[in-house]
Amino acid sequence: MADKTPIEWTDATWNPIVGCSVVSPGCTNCYAMRLAGTRMRSHPSRAGLTQDSKAGPVWTGEVRFMEQWLAQPLRWAKPRMIFVCAHADLFHKSVPDEWIDRVFAVMALAPQHTFQVLTKRPERMREYFDQVESSASARVRDICYRPERHFSPAADPTLGRVGKWPDRWPGWPLPNVWLGVSVEDQRRADERIPILLDTPAAVRWVSAEPLLGAIRLDKIGGTTCLAHAGACCGDRPWTDALRGIQACSRAGAYSFPVRDQMPRGLDWVVAGGESGHNARPANPQWFRDLRNQCAEARVPYLHKQNGEWVSVSEIAGGGPHHRFDDGRTVRRVGKKAAGRLLDGVLHDAYPVGTHA
Repeated sequence: MADKTPIEWTDATWNPIVGCSVVSPGCTNCYAMRLAGTRMRSHPSRAGLTQDSKAGPVWTGEVRFMEQWLAQPLRWAKPRMIFVCAHADLFHKSVPDEWIDRVFAVMALAPQHTFQVLTKRPERMREYFDQVESSASARVRDICYRPERHFSPAADPTLGRVGKWPDRWPGWPLPNVWLGVSVEDQRRADERIPILLDTPAAVRWVSAEPLLGAIRLDKIGGTTCLAHAGACCGDRPWTDALRGIQACSRAGAYSFPVRDQMPRGLDWVVAGGESGHNARPANPQWFRDLRNQCAEARVPYLHKQNGEWVSVSEIAGGGPHHRFDDGRTVRRVGKKAAGRLLDGVLHDAYPVGTHA
């Protein structure tokens, strides 16, 4: 957990839960997994969360609730964008609903912040929001109104001082929580994005990092954006649906009582190459295509980093090369040298009205 972070699209990280398991190719060189199995392997928060393998540390699947860190955002008065569970997946199958409830309660009690949630398990996320008989909204609201029944002041004195929600319940889904999915290639985009679009959220976003293959967002079929606030998206290709949701977001219409009344589309796309010792190369054209799709749909695009590799035409010198099937060749120059520019331009856009 950190009040400051080098992650380009957020201001701080918050880790009330740590630990995970490998679920797809994007996890192979996971920074959090490597850190838990090397520099932090003896730290009480990470000990035993990984096991050694020929490829390096690998998650064991154990997850751990860090109650001593739960109240951290409540101590930060200045508004921040906060990446939630940077070293875990909030919707991992081993994370009980009770933990998720408490995390969402803290987010509700800190409306000054914007919380960014990413998952590779959108099925569990949708299931959590689908609960009816034991409504997640009702449980979280109860925690906010009666925090003394759910938090231990001994674990963190801040929680003992938390009062009830000052004016009113902010609504569900929480207006200051962004829900997103990580997608590294077309297969994972096809699997995860439609489920995200079927999940109630104030802001929906995608992190295409590490980008391991081309992704055509307008090729994801069967997705509908419902008409709302005069923006009729109908049964159009997905990028057209993106255009509709952006119109809705500009109107400030983010809080919807039930799923069938929610517009469906993405508010934000982030993309980046892989970094680190075993970083796999990304074709610059994959980033250009995503950028162009977002520009066409008027959806904000943030280019996080190129990774370790850039086109041979951009930086002179030696180093390992990789040639893609389309004939483009990249050279490994290191993350710092590769930088964040795409075709000489910094793409640093956020959803309308959400970030200075």
